[in-house]
Amino acid sequence: MNEATSMGAGHGPVVPGGAGDGTRAVRAGLPEPVKHEPTLPGPVFAAHFHLPGDPTGPYTYGRDENPTWTLLERAIRELEVPGRDDAETLVFASGMAAISSVLFSQLRAGDAVVLPDDGYQALPLVGAQLEAYGIEVRTAPTGGDAQLEVLDGAKLLWIETPSNPGLDVCDVRRLAEAAHAQGALVAVDNTLATPLGQLPLELGADFSVASGTKQLTGHGDVLLGYVTGRKGEAMAAVRRWRKIAGAIPGPMEAWLAHRSIATLQLRVDRQNATALTLARALRERPEVSDLRYPGLPEDPSHKTASQQMRRYGCVVSFTLPSRARADRFLDALRLVDDATSFGGVRSTAERRGRWGGDAVPEGFVRFSVGAEDPADLVADVLRALDASAV
Repeated sequence: MNEATSMGAGHGPVVPGGAGDGTRAVRAGLPEPVKHEPTLPGPVFAAHFHLPGDPTGPYTYGRDENPTWTLLERAIRELEVPGRDDAETLVFASGMAAISSVLFSQLRAGDAVVLPDDGYQALPLVGAQLEAYGIEVRTAPTGGDAQLEVLDGAKLLWIETPSNPGLDVCDVRRLAEAAHAQGALVAVDNTLATPLGQLPLELGADFSVASGTKQLTGHGDVLLGYVTGRKGEAMAAVRRWRKIAGAIPGPMEAWLAHRSIATLQLRVDRQNATALTLARALRERPEVSDLRYPGLPEDPSHKTASQQMRRYGCVVSFTLPSRARADRFLDALRLVDDATSFGGVRSTAERRGRWGGDAVPEGFVRFSVGAEDPADLVADVLRALDASAV
């Protein structure tokens, strides 16, 4: 029996409490070393497990638990709540599965929820379904902590910071304190920041939720989501919802995600540094307006972001004068794929308005900075801006 199937749901090697982000990412979630066993066991493909007698123990049926999930969940937990064992992480088939698990497990008919009106474009779809179930949905912008204005009497506050795609930032501590003072739970979508950029539970949130499809795994080849929260009734409800909905990741996806986390710090630091370099270059271009990147000192979100974020993310947004200009710009890029999503090692960009659902101008571009050489990427962007002018 290999280590993955024999380890149970216990703890692996302890990463030193003062370890840096790189050390933590490389070691996160690894099992105790066993002679002749791999350091990271391969994926366990099992729908069921040997189970004589009473159904006790960590692994009974593949919809409930899997040893490959256990290692990945441990790894993410160690990044989201370093040095603590009073929290747990649950992985899901996608980011939307993770988001849905929190909203639908915590809310009942007659409850009220506060969502951002400038968040991920699928949130309005979720909101419509919540309303169909008799749940009141209120919305307000992320910037300026505007969600505080519609918080009274709510059961759950959903925060997305930085927001996608506009990159506004709100004060998580302030919103969490206000929500808790009136008995509301707080969930933070941490997708854009990653746990190396922001630790929502340390800022007061009850849940940190994210799409692992993006920068956490970083290679554009895995759909994944997760929820991290303190152990207790709320997370038990999330676990129960996962079982009911069956929104579970495949073992191969979970293994690929865990493998990819080892390079998270390397990727994040490179991509964040290049994003700032690109933002500085773009602010010198007269055709670029509404440039947003929280790492720029002049960005409206910079002050708040600097108080709660350790890294500012890999996404830069800006607006070109027209839809046609944006399309020409995207077509002229050579090192950047015209694709949705963000956080991958290969840079991507898109005219976000093509999807509908986001309140952005026709020329709005969401640019996800990859791991290319900064000078090459910036040169490609500036060349494409020049080429698109005619």
